[in-house]
Amino acid sequence: MTKFSTHLTNWYRNNARDLPWRNTRNPYQIWISEVILQQTRINQGLAYYLRFVDRFPTIDLLANADQQEILLLWQGLGYYSRARNMHEAAKQVLKIYDGVFPSTYDQIIKLKGVGEYTAAAIASIAFGEPKVVVDGNVLRFLSRLHGYTQPVNSARGKTAIREIAEKLLQDAEPAIFNQALMEFGALYCVPRNPDCINCIFSNSCQALALGIVNDLPVKSKKIVVKKRFLNYLFLYYYNENNQIIFFIQQRGKGDIWHGLFDLPLIEDDKCYDFDTLTTSEYWNENISSHEPVISTTYKDFTHQLTHQQLNTRFFTVKLENYNPLLTKKEWVEVTFENHKQYPTSRLIENYLTIIIPSLMK
Repeated sequence: MTKFSTHLTNWYRNNARDLPWRNTRNPYQIWISEVILQQTRINQGLAYYLRFVDRFPTIDLLANADQQEILLLWQGLGYYSRARNMHEAAKQVLKIYDGVFPSTYDQIIKLKGVGEYTAAAIASIAFGEPKVVVDGNVLRFLSRLHGYTQPVNSARGKTAIREIAEKLLQDAEPAIFNQALMEFGALYCVPRNPDCINCIFSNSCQALALGIVNDLPVKSKKIVVKKRFLNYLFLYYYNENNQIIFFIQQRGKGDIWHGLFDLPLIEDDKCYDFDTLTTSEYWNENISSHEPVISTTYKDFTHQLTHQQLNTRFFTVKLENYNPLLTKKEWVEVTFENHKQYPTSRLIENYLTIIIPSLMK
């Protein structure tokens, strides 16, 4: 084992966080943790991981689950395609491997939603296959250690860092080495103001020697963020028990939050004012016949996704003469209590927690 890997793994044994997926070689549990922790901090993802493995302790239970239940458990994590892909991958394992999780990198990477990083993590940690993992923490740590000044988010940059990692992995135990590499980047070689003076690699860090620690890693081109404008309609009426009944609808494929439930909405090139809303085609076709009374105020939220900025405006509309015969077939009637059976985005849930109490009689 090289001097570097010895130092690194010794540091890991003394400093690593005690996390449940690190106390097992069960590939299913490791896979669940890796999927949840994509784009998610550990302190947020831990509770989701525990709920998932409690509800679905085996992959066949996950494969046979209703997708709506999976999305409900996932609610609040975002990037819901991860949950849908995880469900499809579980079905693959059940169908192709009789419910036994595949044991090689080449098999694992063929599962739905599994990329190079996740396949390498599972193959190395669960099965000891000598595959290096290269996540954002590893890119940052190794680019600084070796003074790599090219963009690490390019194909060339990722390949270069992977080759560095592969050389360092030689003669090391893949499972502990990979976890140590990621953990050091996450806990010590942090994005801003790392404690370089007390770093165990300070004598060999090229970025520290050159005084460019805070300049690395280099990344090319900022993400182009698309702006969208969503006009949401909280349409409600009171039933004979003075319960608030409102409407939700399921989002379709090919867009954000596929499979989740939304409020009825009009997407356009701007957020509407009252006149624009009440003269719109959607309003005239679907709402005006119910004798709507629109609130004199509305609620605005800006919701940021990785590639999209959602500028949202919520209108509160009471249906004074609600006629179920004239309701859009896509609309689902719910109460504040039973709507929680339907997975929704955090944006919608945040709005509902504000508006519902204000309308309760």
